[in-house]
Amino acid sequence: MDLLMRINKFLNKLLTLTGGAFLLGMILLTCANILSRQVYVPIPGTFELMGYAGAVVGAFALGYTQFTNGHISVDVLVNVYPKPLKRFISIINHGVCCAFFFIASWYIVQKALTLKNAGELSETLRIIYYPFIFAVALGCLILALALFTDFLKALLAQKEVLK
Repeated sequence: MDLLMRINKFLNKLLTLTGGAFLLGMILLTCANILSRQVYVPIPGTFELMGYAGAVVGAFALGYTQFTNGHISVDVLVNVYPKPLKRFISIINHGVCCAFFFIASWYIVQKALTLKNAGELSETLRIIYYPFIFAVALGCLILALALFTDFLKALLAQKEVLK
């Protein structure tokens, strides 16, 4: 379990740093586009690049946010349940969410492979954009790993209570 936690932490930090680099690029591109508009004409393809980079930033932040328990949770009803029921609900919730994001990652990869095989290019800049879709799939997969880690933590905590 400790090894899984260290792997999870390393991967989430790596994706967070990469997402931060994309975010910095978005900021610089936005500033350059604003200055370019004032002087001459806007930078072509800014909207396209911002969309792709925004998808990467959002996807790469998912796992880290789950790892640090940063997601919003509404637990008004669950708070009144007894501890064993809370743990059971946590196990079910993390298991279902893990399965969902693993499946979502699989289908996103399939979509990226379809676009790669078709030779799809973006409209304005004519760049290949399936790598950005692979990045979103990676973000979903790392979120599934974080959820799987939480699932195991809840499951092992449940077994310790029963002993």
